[in-house]
Amino acid sequence: MFLAAEEAAQSTSNINTFDWFMLAFTILILIGFVRLLKARSKKNVFAIGFTAVSLALFVYIDYIMIFKVWMA
Repeated sequence: MFLAAEEAAQSTSNINTFDWFMLAFTILILIGFVRLLKARSKKNVFAIGFTAVSLALFVYIDYIMIFKVWMA
């Protein structure tokens, strides 16, 4: 009986639905960042800086989410 309870506790996943949204938003921010950098006309420096900070933050959060929560 104890072995079945221990096995059931180990089979629960640490991945939530919100985690997939975080990864999707990171990909969307990355696409936007690349498009801002590839703009041929006058570049919006504020938008590039804001997107770079947002992308760095989301990548850091994704790193923590994957390596500290999912792999724990």
